[in-house]
Amino acid sequence: MMMDWLVALTVGLLGFWAAEFYDLDFVPAYKEVWWVLPISIASLFIVTNLSVGLYDIKLRDSHVGIFRRCLVSGAMTFTIFEIVVFNIFTSSEILPLLFAAYILLIVTLVFTIRYLANTFEMFGITKKRVVVIGAGERASIIEKRMRRESDRRGFSLIGFIPLDSDKEDELKRENIIKLESLDDLHEFVQENQIDEIVIAPDERRGSLPLESLFDCKMGGVVVKDILDFIEEETGQVAVNLIYPSWVIYSNGFQSRHYIRVAADYVFNVILAVFVFLLTWPILLITMALIYLEDGRKKGGTIFYKQTRVGMDGHLFEIIKFRSMRQDAEKDGAQWAQKTDDRVTKIGNALRKYRIDELPQLFNVFKGEMGFVGPRPERPEFVKELIKEIPYYNHRHNVKPGLTGWAQLNYPYGSSVNDSLEKLKFDLYYIKRRSILLDLLILVRTIEIILFGKGR
Repeated sequence: MMMDWLVALTVGLLGFWAAEFYDLDFVPAYKEVWWVLPISIASLFIVTNLSVGLYDIKLRDSHVGIFRRCLVSGAMTFTIFEIVVFNIFTSSEILPLLFAAYILLIVTLVFTIRYLANTFEMFGITKKRVVVIGAGERASIIEKRMRRESDRRGFSLIGFIPLDSDKEDELKRENIIKLESLDDLHEFVQENQIDEIVIAPDERRGSLPLESLFDCKMGGVVVKDILDFIEEETGQVAVNLIYPSWVIYSNGFQSRHYIRVAADYVFNVILAVFVFLLTWPILLITMALIYLEDGRKKGGTIFYKQTRVGMDGHLFEIIKFRSMRQDAEKDGAQWAQKTDDRVTKIGNALRKYRIDELPQLFNVFKGEMGFVGPRPERPEFVKELIKEIPYYNHRHNVKPGLTGWAQLNYPYGSSVNDSLEKLKFDLYYIKRRSILLDLLILVRTIEIILFGKGR
């Protein structure tokens, strides 16, 4: 992110400096503060990069796909400045052709640096070197969940040091590190320049080399619990590894102070008004299309109301554009499937671009939902999921949202196992909830809309 910002800023500063030096009259006003524009453009470019998923640490895309994302980001930056900024500050307009060339140069340089970095691992030296204490069931989750290179962009896994208390594991033999004695851990860490030690034993009591770990910690090596490591590297909480004391002593899971609750509501209402003013034409067009497709039938409806579980388990009626047939649930509540034959033709497009969720702005106005939070589930499914999945009920500690961390990282769910995976991301959000994280999720949601990743 910082590299992209510096590239965009450098190109801008050089270009604007050249224009000033040679007295080129394509920035007619504000010449005394000409440097403000390149800084603003570079900063906006970072935001639009974020919105198209370029800073997703688990992004798996071809070089063509990444270049496409860079182009979309550049186009968004160009459009925002040409339509919004330059219309407000009319005397600071840059000639469109020159501005387009400037943006294209930034896009090309940013993509080239990314291509070289990914192809030749230019920045591999920045990876932290990690060793795991434990080689049993808990430790094997790291290998299973982070088996791809894209999952290990931030670290190099040196190996696993087994303990006598480990249960049977499925680790690859080449990843096992055999020490003559656990007392040699400090020496091993120094010789192999280890930056971080992950504690992942199946049984903690009496199994850890505490004195060696103390020496490592005093020597500047980071010592981290496996839960914290997985949370940091994957953006999710490993529900199957949680133990009560970790929840009690860990940071996060903020209290519901009335000032925060009031501020959240005001923020969400203001945002809902803004989104409504931007999308009301889409709302009207969608209503017309649904009506023309099959809303004219007897008993046909444009909107769809459904009972969902909200904060603290309170029930409320969610409002959506109807994307399924009128008789979609004649046989009772069913999980929505990725290729669901109950979805109408218009409904497929509505779901793909999340347009069917727009009527939930009224749920936001009523205070039943926020823009960001776990997606609200149906009470029929919640009863089943609470029995099947540990800690599932804790996702109701916050208001449900139109979008959420789970929707960005695990966009589709149609079973108990999918709900477990999404819960890991929901708990991460609840634990780290903040205005900045909410803004990040909102910006990243633009990627889902632009590239049609909705269900």
